[in-house]
Amino acid sequence: MPNYYTLLNFKFNNKKLMKSLRYLDKYFIKYKWRLLLGIFITVLSKILALQIPKIIGKSLNAVESYMKGDILDKSIVKEQLLWNILFIVGVSVFAGFLTFVMRQMIIVTSRLIEFDLKNEIYKQYQRLSINFYKKNRTGDLMNRISEDVSKVRMYFGPAIMYSMNMIFLFIVGFTQMVKTDPVLTMYTLIPFPVLSISIFYISKVINKRSTIVQEYLSKLTTYNQEFFSGVNVVKSYGIEPMVIAGFDKLADMSKEKNISLYKIQALFFPLMILLIGISNLTVIYVGGKQYINGEIPIGVIAEFILYVNMLTWPVAVVGWVTSMVQQAEASQKRINEFLKEVPEIKNNSTKPFKLNGKIEFKNVSLTYDDTNIKALKNINFSITKGETIAILGKTGSGKSSIVNLVSRLYDVSSGTIRIDDISIKDINLIDLRKGIGFVPQDPFLFSDSISNNIKFGFEQASKQEIISAAKKAVVHQNIDGFKDKYDTILGERGVTLSGGQKQRVSIARAIIKNPKILVFDDCLSAVDTETEERILANLESVSKDKTTFIISHRVSSAKNADKIIILDDGEIIQQGSHNQLINENGYYKELYEQQLLEKENQ
Repeated sequence: MPNYYTLLNFKFNNKKLMKSLRYLDKYFIKYKWRLLLGIFITVLSKILALQIPKIIGKSLNAVESYMKGDILDKSIVKEQLLWNILFIVGVSVFAGFLTFVMRQMIIVTSRLIEFDLKNEIYKQYQRLSINFYKKNRTGDLMNRISEDVSKVRMYFGPAIMYSMNMIFLFIVGFTQMVKTDPVLTMYTLIPFPVLSISIFYISKVINKRSTIVQEYLSKLTTYNQEFFSGVNVVKSYGIEPMVIAGFDKLADMSKEKNISLYKIQALFFPLMILLIGISNLTVIYVGGKQYINGEIPIGVIAEFILYVNMLTWPVAVVGWVTSMVQQAEASQKRINEFLKEVPEIKNNSTKPFKLNGKIEFKNVSLTYDDTNIKALKNINFSITKGETIAILGKTGSGKSSIVNLVSRLYDVSSGTIRIDDISIKDINLIDLRKGIGFVPQDPFLFSDSISNNIKFGFEQASKQEIISAAKKAVVHQNIDGFKDKYDTILGERGVTLSGGQKQRVSIARAIIKNPKILVFDDCLSAVDTETEERILANLESVSKDKTTFIISHRVSSAKNADKIIILDDGEIIQQGSHNQLINENGYYKELYEQQLLEKENQ
């Protein structure tokens, strides 16, 4: 039986090809008892199933003995045949029941492992920093947690089940065949070394082509995800034909790679059926000669033909199993690339932290490693609990970088940030972020109800608290005008709402948390001046006793702040209160006078 030894050696001992799948050993250990029980039941069911050829052989031998006159009483032969039939039916039913239990053990275990692996990947996605998501596409991330995990599940489920089936059916069957006739057994197995060599070489090609197929599937997923997200731009520019052409090109490439994979996979089944046919012919020819020479009874030939045909499916499934293992290896390799990614931002403390809001930047510099842009240069300032600080500057001056550092979405390249006199790196990251209400420059709303979007991150919020937060964000009146009011389901990324409404819902989301630090990152750019003034008036009461960051291009948003910082090219060029800065020449005074003039001309 060289083909099965080769397969086992290939599957479990080839370190180079199976390296990626070794990551999954922990799941074998976790579910070892379920898998071992499944394997034990597999052995038992195959031992039972392989009794059938033996009984059929004995039945034919009994009939032959009667025909030759060795048994004179016909009733004895009838009785023996009847018992044999009952035994075959009973064994078949019980073996079928054991096969059902075996599938429940192994296939269900594969689903449990699929569940665990998806959760592990998703948790890793949660741990990874913003930089990771800037470097990787959403479609590819989705494909690895869905399609790639499905391929790995096939390795744990069908691949293991059919492999065990194949191995034990062959071992038990081979043992029975050797006991019955060693010479005929050796003739029967002549074709199998050819099969072993074919599996070894073809499986290498399958592994390589499977990896390419999965990569193209990721590209297709990414392309579609970007198209659906940017459908407004596509339609407004009238470039549907160009997008379709791009999709067709990718789809054609993916089709070619899949065809290339399935061409090599298609070699397995015809090759195996051919070899099984040759084995059957060998049994008939060699066994027939032995029977003619009086070396074996007729029942042995029938028994061997049944053995060979019972082994047909296990042998035929070798190619399929090998293909599944190779595809799982390719998929797990892609999964491991992300699972082994070390998060840039690590939570260095599990000690609970109660945030108050005192913040100090000392000689802080930040360089983004993906672009090598030096966003901040030697920034120094401090803010005490309950104060409001406004940050102004031209586009790209580093305003958002400061608040991203406060939330520890990035770590400083040099210098230190201290919160409540503790280095930010030594603070429990979860507690830190829970204590911050963040309104980003580009607000993101989920495809859910407005109510759930507002209470996102604060699930215990009551209906009254949701309405109160919406009123403070000056969006309640808009929501109340919708048909389903707060139960209105938003489109993807909040596309149902206008830009200003999205910003205000995002503000309500930050307010309802009642955090110690509030961050408003240019979140009033899409609202009119009148609405802005109403929101700012409300925020004055909301931000009482809270440390507040306001990033803006408008002096009107910054003038009531306790401290104002002006950034230019990542450096602080002015710092002070509104009254101080309008009395000194510089960016702030120029901006104030310019915007004052624009307001008067309206």
